[in-house]
Amino acid sequence: EDFLTLIFKAMMKDALNSSHPVSSAVQSSGQIEEMFDALSYIKGASLLLMLKHYLTKDVFQAGIKIYLHHHNYGTAQSDDLWDSMNEITNGTLDVKKMMKTWIVHKGFPLVTVVRKGKIISIQQEKFLYRVEPENWTSDASYLWHIPLTYITNRCNFTHCTNAYLLDQKSG
Repeated sequence: EDFLTLIFKAMMKDALNSSHPVSSAVQSSGQIEEMFDALSYIKGASLLLMLKHYLTKDVFQAGIKIYLHHHNYGTAQSDDLWDSMNEITNGTLDVKKMMKTWIVHKGFPLVTVVRKGKIISIQQEKFLYRVEPENWTSDASYLWHIPLTYITNRCNFTHCTNAYLLDQKSG
């Protein structure tokens, strides 16, 4: 419950146009300190949970083991984790490409789902809680690679989870 409270607080900050990406280039040591705030940590943790759920626990843990093995007693960059995940998925999913959309964009998407009979349509757009005119930038080009999971009425809730990656504005 406490973690959910933290996530919702971080999402409120991230839903403002004055938010910042989880990862960005820095020019000074002062900028480094600004980057490591609660938003970065909580959003980062949420993104890892999203990835774990999408890849499955076993695949995610195997990717983490590869990452730790390759970088034990050394340094690493954010791409190194995604490369380890790509290694474990054997190229079936470009984890780096997917996760970059989440860490280089500020904010998060609003996903709208519409069902017409057997047809499901989904659409994404950047969610803004409140527009702040002094910090306004156009986010029309924002596109996230959103891992979605779903079940159908032909499935047992625990054994038949389907996955879909929304990597366009609509699908």
